[in-house]
Amino acid sequence: MSRIPLPYNPKVMDLFRNPKNLGKMEDATIIAVAGNPACGDMITFYLKINEQTQIIEKAQFESYGCAANIATSSIVTEMIKGLTLQATWTDITWQKVTEEIGGLPSVKFHCGVLAVGALKRAIRKYFHDNDGGEPAWMPKENTFEEKQALEEEELANTLSKGLKPEEEKSP
Repeated sequence: MSRIPLPYNPKVMDLFRNPKNLGKMEDATIIAVAGNPACGDMITFYLKINEQTQIIEKAQFESYGCAANIATSSIVTEMIKGLTLQATWTDITWQKVTEEIGGLPSVKFHCGVLAVGALKRAIRKYFHDNDGGEPAWMPKENTFEEKQALEEEELANTLSKGLKPEEEKSP
């Protein structure tokens, strides 16, 4: 049985083959992980943030996943450099990420959602870790992208428990 390759556009394929800002950042201000090990898409974002201006000075990522996962993570790091945390939060959406890379097959939209979810988790974590409170512009409730990232992780945990032999399952 053969698999038909997904119709990725040339920009997605270029970012997959030549990702921008790939790799671990040793001096990151904040690190956030999101993903679903069951489907294979995992993203770690590293952000270097200017504490005084709250501008993202540097962004890098590590990814384990498909071409769409790597391409969306790569383009997110390019889109956010030089933006304030507030502008990043309000302006970067999965739809804009998908548009910026020239589109994705519909079965791969979740990759853009996951990338933005990881990014928003990093920003929320930054405020939580630094002063314990979120700014007025940040909603108290998780965004759609954050919820989707959490749901994927919860699903992966549920599935992994279901795949364990009976004696390993927790009550």
